[in-house]
Formats: sequence, C-alpha cells, structure tokens
Amino acid sequence: MNYEKFLESKKHTSVNYGIDPLWIPDKMFDFQKYGTEYSIKKGRNAIFFDTGLGKTIMELTIAHNYVLSTNKPALIITPLAVAEQHLKEAEKFGINDVYHTKDGNWKGKGKIILINYERLNKLSPDDFDCAILDESSILKNFDGQYKAKLTSFMKKIKYRYLATATPAPNDYEELGTSSEALGYLGYMDMLSKFFKNNQNNVAKISQISKARQGEKMYLKPHAENDFWKWVASWSISARKPSDLGFKDDKYILPELHEITTIVNNDKPLAINGQTSMFNFPAVNFFEIKQEVRNTIEKRCAKAVEKANKKEASVYWVNLNDEAKTIKEMDKSAYEIKGTMNIDKKEELLRAFSNGEIKKLITKPRITSFGLNWQHCNHTVYFPTFSYEQYYQSIRRFWRFGQKKEVYVDLVISDGQERILESLLAKKEKAIEMFENLTNNVNSIYKIQQRNFNQKIIKPKFL
Repeated sequence: MNYEKFLESKKHTSVNYGIDPLWIPDKMFDFQKYGTEYSIKKGRNAIFFDTGLGKTIMELTIAHNYVLSTNKPALIITPLAVAEQHLKEAEKFGINDVYHTKDGNWKGKGKIILINYERLNKLSPDDFDCAILDESSILKNFDGQYKAKLTSFMKKIKYRYLATATPAPNDYEELGTSSEALGYLGYMDMLSKFFKNNQNNVAKISQISKARQGEKMYLKPHAENDFWKWVASWSISARKPSDLGFKDDKYILPELHEITTIVNNDKPLAINGQTSMFNFPAVNFFEIKQEVRNTIEKRCAKAVEKANKKEASVYWVNLNDEAKTIKEMDKSAYEIKGTMNIDKKEELLRAFSNGEIKKLITKPRITSFGLNWQHCNHTVYFPTFSYEQYYQSIRRFWRFGQKKEVYVDLVISDGQERILESLLAKKEKAIEMFENLTNNVNSIYKIQQRNFNQKIIKPKFL
C-alpha cells in the first residue's frame, strides 16, 4: 500500500459500506422496513431503537440479506437466553437456516448463526462476513480484556452492526467505543475532536460547571451540534415510529405505574465517626453503602410484601445478601446467581419466560438486557445510581406486546433519597440525548480533511 492509499484508508466519512437490500419481509412495519433498508445500505451501523420496536426481526433480516449477497454465514451475538427469542422470531417471519450454537459446532447446520456473548471465544471471525451485536450496551458488564477481544473480533469482519435500546445518557465512552468497533472514528480521536477534559478544573463554580460535575469529559459547546450529527452519520435512532416520520398508533404502550415505598432506617448513619440523632440522606459512597447494609431486612420484607400480592414478579437486587434474604422470605422465588454456569442460568430464564416459574430473583447486570417478559406486569426494584440498568429492567415488562398496565415498586430507605434524585436527573439526560440523536437522523456529517499545501522549508543543516 502506497502512502496516498494509506491516508485514504484513514478517512472517516458518512459513506455507505453495505449492499442494496435483496429481501424485506412484508410483515414488517413501515418504520422497521425503513430502518432495516437504511442499515443494510450502511454496512456498518448502530441501531438505537427502543425496546419493543423490532430490533430482533431487523437483525435477522439484515443477516439474511448478507447471506443472500455474499453466500457466507452471518453471526448474531446475544445475551443469555435471548437467542431463543431470535429463533421464534425467525420462524414467525419465515427466515430459515438459523442455528443457535452453544459449543461452536455450527458448520453445515445453518447460515445465520446465533451465539451468546459468553461463548464467542468458540468462534472465528474468519468464517463470517457480517456480525451483529444484539443489546450491545451489555458490554459494559464485561471486563476491559473481554471488550478488547470483542472489538478485535468485530474489526476483522466486513459488515458490522450494533443494536441496543439505551446507549447510556452522557456515557460518551460507549459512543466512542461503538464508533471504533464499527470502523469509524476511534475513541481517542472522538475525544480530542469533540470534548474537553473536566478533571482538575479549578474554574469558578457556575451553573454550567455544576451541571458538569462528576463528568470526566464534556462536550465543547461549539461542537455539540456537530457531535450529534456525527453520531447520527453511523447510527439510526428511534424511541417511537414518529421519530422516523411514521405513525405511532400501533405502538401505544399501556400505562406504567412507578410507586416509591420508603422504609425507615432504625440505625442512623455515623457521619465523621459520630452517630447522628436523625437519619440524613446518604451522600458519599461509604454512607450509601452503610445505608444499604443497614436496611436490607426491612427493604426485603417490603419487597416480598409487594410481590406476594401478584401472580408473577421479578425482584431486582444488587447484593448477594439481598437475594439471600428475599429467598428466605419468599420460598416460591428462584434465584439466578452470577456464579451459576451458563446452562443453569438459561434454564431458569427460559422457565420464567414460559410461566413455569412465577417469581424470580436476579440482578440487572445479569439479566436486564434483551428478554421479553410481557407475560409479567409487576416488578420490585432496589434502585442504584444506574439509570440504564433501571430502564432496561422495567422494559422487560413495559414493552410492545404487553396487554396489562405495568407496576414497578421502587423500595428504598429514607436515607437513599439522593439515589432517586440522581435517577430522575439521568432520565432527563437520556431524553435529551435521544432528542439530539433523532433530530439528526439522516443528517450528513463528514470529518473534514485538511490538505497541507504550504511550502516545506528545510533546516539549513540539511
């Protein structure tokens, strides 16, 4: 490769890398057809579609088109137990040659191959021309070494896709790594072009700097519009069909009831080594940890009280001690543990999805991505500062296909009020982020290349 071709290969533009669509199912909704056709032509694209908008059939259709075009297998990588949903959706839309492998042995068994993230090491990228990451936001739950291996796997494949409902609000690292995995601007290049470092900032506290507190990086004010146009150049986003110019009449969700229950902490926090007379809201990490530990029994008892009134329910916990306490109080509940082997986790998730298990205890980082639980309309949630985990968890139930109103019981102690305040603030940021993305759908943005045309002046000693 000569130097000119090398420079050309380093350009990042909004050009298409894909193919013209060869087959689109008639049963797809109009906005799904639009998003699918756009993505197939793009070739490398992120699909930021909200839960229930049909990412599964879009992924299968994209994969099928590349199988038809290249005559090579396509790969879809999913969270645990989600591959089963892809198989059902493929059968529903008449897409054949779909195979779910658990041991890496798939050749001769299918053209569209499904595998879980945890089993990806059993496959080689050389066997595929197209790869799709389902619920790609789940990658934050894996360690850095695994994410690096996955990014390396993706970079070896020609046609690449990411699909998720929630790129975390203001989680710019996720957007940067997504861009890099797709073959666009690298993470560090993105930071240098659009962001400023907010660490060691000694500027006078103002309303703007207060809003940026806690953020390592922040968008340069003059670059904000260009940043969202750039993200839109390698992605397509929608929280509802009207975001893409289509009607919402078939996608009206039942009402969502978020009910907060506060239990009293009988053990006030010890602040600066002194036990306080009253229970003030926990502020720093150690105070929050102490508050959570002090109220396990009361919060779990309230959670079981709420779930006992329902036929089916899911307990979302964060600590092993919370799971253990609930299991002791509710003998009908089954627990999914992080230490379980993959097959056992899948067995329990499948049993709950089929209605064989009525109560489930789990953690958001284990099972909050991709699963369809419209048969259940109640959940109990112990909030943390992660809005994305909360959003993903409740959207297992509150999604297209749910026929009943959904009830979410948020159980906290009186010292955890700051957590709810944080969730509300992050909710507003998430709404703002999606507005920025959907407002820039189909906008054209190119990374401009500057040509050096000045005369080179050599040093006198040369």
